[in-house]
Amino acid sequence: MSPAAPPARPVPSLALARWCAANGWPVHPLAPGRKTPIANCSACKTRTHDAASCPCLPAGRPCHGFHAGTTDLDRIERWWGGASRAGVAVACGAASLVVIDVDAHSVAVPDRNRLLPGIPIHKAVNLDGLTSGFDSLALLSALRGQVSPAEDESTLRVRTPSGGLHVWYRNPFPLTRYRSSAGSSPKVALAWQVDVRAQGGYIVAPATRTLQGSYDAVGDARLPAALPEWLAQELTRTGHVVDEDLPKPAPARRSWSRAQGRPSGKARGARQLLMQLAATVSECSAASEGTGFTEKLNRAAFTAGGLSAAGQLDESEVKQLLTAAAQAARPWQSARNEKIILDGFAAGAVRPFHLEGHS
Repeated sequence: MSPAAPPARPVPSLALARWCAANGWPVHPLAPGRKTPIANCSACKTRTHDAASCPCLPAGRPCHGFHAGTTDLDRIERWWGGASRAGVAVACGAASLVVIDVDAHSVAVPDRNRLLPGIPIHKAVNLDGLTSGFDSLALLSALRGQVSPAEDESTLRVRTPSGGLHVWYRNPFPLTRYRSSAGSSPKVALAWQVDVRAQGGYIVAPATRTLQGSYDAVGDARLPAALPEWLAQELTRTGHVVDEDLPKPAPARRSWSRAQGRPSGKARGARQLLMQLAATVSECSAASEGTGFTEKLNRAAFTAGGLSAAGQLDESEVKQLLTAAAQAARPWQSARNEKIILDGFAAGAVRPFHLEGHS
């Protein structure tokens, strides 16, 4: 059973921190009345060093913001017990959370082709009245035929003191991590005035009070829903996936023993062909759509089935290779990837494919 949801109004920070920890979300203190982390200790202020190796963290000192995030109840008691006025923040990456931070700042609207990175907006599209991140996020959602996250009543949404909105989602595939970004970034951004809080970032916990006001949950949902597939695709398209964590296609293991010697020319040719087909599948990771991913994966699986049926490739090894390639390109649809591979392989297996080459 999930822990009880926090009240809609501000609550004592200790109770709030305990609730977050009970949900598995590492927490760290905010400066009293502010939305920024509590200041580092004097030693950390006067020297530059890597947060991960800082002795303050294992000692239980809340230095370095989200790096200090913890679910340890004893530490939480020390940080927020007694007369502590510190606020509560959640370390998004460690909590496997992706929070869409929608801003409503009064700033000049940029050129239409900078509103949605990577998506040119035709001049026929009327942008009159577009003034904030709510509008740019609604535009992106409309182009994808989806409900805007700002209107997603299935998940936890938190109104900020400045009039913005935090839309909380749970990452259903934690091995695929998303990086934080700012909506004004020229490099990695989801939409204008729409920030992403994920790996490398933190978010103010709901029901926290600051000098500017409180962070109040809106609607009925009090827990994050799973990140929608279409939004995961948009985060991938806009460069938010932490590349080093994506599974990479593993090279096919040799299916012959030393006693058997080196494989025949046909086997080597079959393996080379499959590696080429797998590469076209994994290359689809460069874009979330418009790459012919399904067709490429189906063709690779069909060819692999035929080569396997002809005795030129090992079935388990080629399925492992294709699964890794598909996961690298479309990590959010593992079940669908597996179905495409199995169906394509089965279809190809009824038509053995004898690759031309030397025996």
